Amino acid sequence: MNWLDLIITVFTTFLLSFSVILISGYIFIGLFSIGELKKYMNKNSFTNYRLLANSSDSPHISILAPAYNEGANIIENVRSLLSIYYSNMEVIIINDGSKDDSLEKLIQAYELFNSEHFVDERLSTKPIRGVYKSRNPIYNKLIVVDKENGGKADALNVGINISKNDYIVCIDVDCILEQDAILKLVKPFLESASHRVIATGGVVRIANGCEIADGRLIKVHLPDQLLPRMQTLEYIRAFLLGRMAWSRLGGLMLISGAFGAFDKEIAIKCGGYNHKTVGEDMELVVRMRRYMEEMKLPYRVSFIPDPLCWTEAPSDFKILGRQRNRWTRGTIETLKIHKVMFLNPKYHLMGMLSYPYWFFFEFLAPIIEFMGIIYFIISVIFGLVNFLNFLSLLLMIYTFGILYSVFAILMEVRTYNQYKEPKDMIRLFLTAILEPVILHPFGVWSAIMGNIDFLRKKSSWGEMTRAGLSGAKK
Repeated sequence: MNWLDLIITVFTTFLLSFSVILISGYIFIGLFSIGELKKYMNKNSFTNYRLLANSSDSPHISILAPAYNEGANIIENVRSLLSIYYSNMEVIIINDGSKDDSLEKLIQAYELFNSEHFVDERLSTKPIRGVYKSRNPIYNKLIVVDKENGGKADALNVGINISKNDYIVCIDVDCILEQDAILKLVKPFLESASHRVIATGGVVRIANGCEIADGRLIKVHLPDQLLPRMQTLEYIRAFLLGRMAWSRLGGLMLISGAFGAFDKEIAIKCGGYNHKTVGEDMELVVRMRRYMEEMKLPYRVSFIPDPLCWTEAPSDFKILGRQRNRWTRGTIETLKIHKVMFLNPKYHLMGMLSYPYWFFFEFLAPIIEFMGIIYFIISVIFGLVNFLNFLSLLLMIYTFGILYSVFAILMEVRTYNQYKEPKDMIRLFLTAILEPVILHPFGVWSAIMGNIDFLRKKSSWGEMTRAGLSGAKK
């Protein structure tokens, strides 16, 4: 065997081994999530959330919603937040130096005036230009902060400084919440006696195509456009299977930046959101977990499988590519900042399982897959490919991808069944056939570009233009 044959054999064996381990991991995650879902649904079938909503003893929360150029949705989204069924809360909208008419729309719609408001600057941030409150007592829970542009992390830190309550709920302002979303999100903070709950997250779903009126979700529909529909399927897999399994293991490293609750005291002790990363949501969760591990304090990060938050998904590949590029850079930055945890038994499950999983299967997997494609092209050029074996393996991987998506769809039907119309189920199954050959390759390419942009030290988010949920079905 010459050196070329040896290299080909080693690389082929590596690719096959990595694929088998990856597929085995997905199978484990899918099966392991079943038990956690059943446990949650059985336990919460007896919960009376109305008592929690009206109780003076329920946790006091501050909802923080950064807004940058959100004029298309801002009025309807704030109305959605103010209509949440919960007593002990304040809603803080942070206008992060928007260049559009977001602030003007808010001032007009909610009768705002520039007030004198004490700001406890526990976290360093960009300057605040004004703190607005409403003259109308109906909106007494609303606070609008206008500040110089500093990015989402900086805006959230401003919100933490402004907030007066013990728990913060961070949400993208373009999201639509279920009426009982906060009730379910804060429940884990009340339930744990032996372990301090430092963060909870909920399921995020795609709102494209849904009926929305006055900031409220009226009826759920599957998106008409293929790209948002593929993201709908992707979100079902990620939240209903992936995060439920990691929650059950106790190794959850990510609370979605679109909707999550945090213990404010721990968040401040950890230094708040890191404005030097574009993955501030993941980085804060990892830093809080690392802090608790180093302090040897018992803690938990919880996850709620209920569909609590609905957001507008990118409807064109240009915007989607920017989003996935940023997700990749955020993952790399977080792994780099906390590299001390890698296979470090001092950090228990986080160091020995969660971090390695993210390193190998979230960070390295797209790179390895891309290298595999390059390797295949070179092999074809030099006539080294056994096409029968290649097509057999390709068919096996493609079939597994479809079956895993079908399993996620069936779990959705057996649990929350948001898409009740038969035609929606048919379209979702058809999407499972198309998604592996459209969205997945695009995701791999976006991840590669994210790696390149990370090496180029690119730190911007990129413009995330939205069509606006007001354009959803009526």
